[in-house]
Amino acid sequence: MTIRWGIVCAGKICQDFVNAVNSYPDKGDQVIAAVAARNKERATEFAKQLNIPKVFDSYEAMAASKEIDVAYIGALNPDHYALSKLFLENGKHVLCEKPLCLNFKQTESLLKLAQKKKLFLMEAVWSRFAPAYVALEKDIKDGKLGDVKYLEVNFGVPIKYVERVTKKEFGGSAVLDIGVYTLQLAQYVFKDEPIRISVVAEPLNESGVDLMETIVLDYEGGRRAVLNISAHMRLWNRANIYGTKGRITLEDPFHFPTELIREGGKTERFPLHDTRKFNFENSAGLVYEAIETVRCIKNGLLESPRMSHKESLVLAKLEDAVRKQIGVHFDVDDQEFP
Repeated sequence: MTIRWGIVCAGKICQDFVNAVNSYPDKGDQVIAAVAARNKERATEFAKQLNIPKVFDSYEAMAASKEIDVAYIGALNPDHYALSKLFLENGKHVLCEKPLCLNFKQTESLLKLAQKKKLFLMEAVWSRFAPAYVALEKDIKDGKLGDVKYLEVNFGVPIKYVERVTKKEFGGSAVLDIGVYTLQLAQYVFKDEPIRISVVAEPLNESGVDLMETIVLDYEGGRRAVLNISAHMRLWNRANIYGTKGRITLEDPFHFPTELIREGGKTERFPLHDTRKFNFENSAGLVYEAIETVRCIKNGLLESPRMSHKESLVLAKLEDAVRKQIGVHFDVDDQEFP
């Protein structure tokens, strides 16, 4: 059974997703079947450029059609909830870009709907499917680091003039745009929820959005994660994981690394299958989340064990807690969702 993707939106991340999937030599039985965007002309040009056979006039038309099985949603943050809901209600599986929703209440509502409809839904935290992350997890499980006690990670890129990050009406927030990668890594390493969250941030911008902060997550047993996030400048975006027996480094860019450095400087490399110029760094790796989505759908799974519904709920809870401490408030925070 060929799994047919419908691409929701015609932006840069969607372009990278399509190129990553189409260029992978062993992607399995899946195809990019259609695209829809608010601007029909833009969708038509997107389809022509990327050889996508079908263009829909609207998201509603694509959701109602029988020509796709799963939607990849790469729209702006405030649209994630409504668009995911639209496709789920029309019987389509969904892979939605991070953050899955703007807050915990939306996230919980969406996950309940997917369970009710018996459809696959996953937050597209592509990091979880990077071969380097799989290797890291194996080393931790095998006890090669001993007891993992400390994580330090930086994520800084010069995006302070990008409207999706700086404008509240676009769901802007450094925490939701790049900080999510640092938060998910802490959860990936430590597994349980932190017992204390501390945030130091610079004043919010004129739109009421955060652009730089340091987050400290304290876990039971004296474990700690220190996360540095900046939309002002590029940092050395690597992650160091320390245990009682050693250290592992996810090299820059830690959110989808191609190098893992073990104690003593021994480096294991995970080359990407495609080295063409993508819009975002190492985007060829987006294919791994597509492969996982197709695997889960074909096996009747409603969620991926590597990025489960519980993980998305914890991530949303952490994002809410950080935003609350620094004063980033969205209108949807005052609303209730079924």
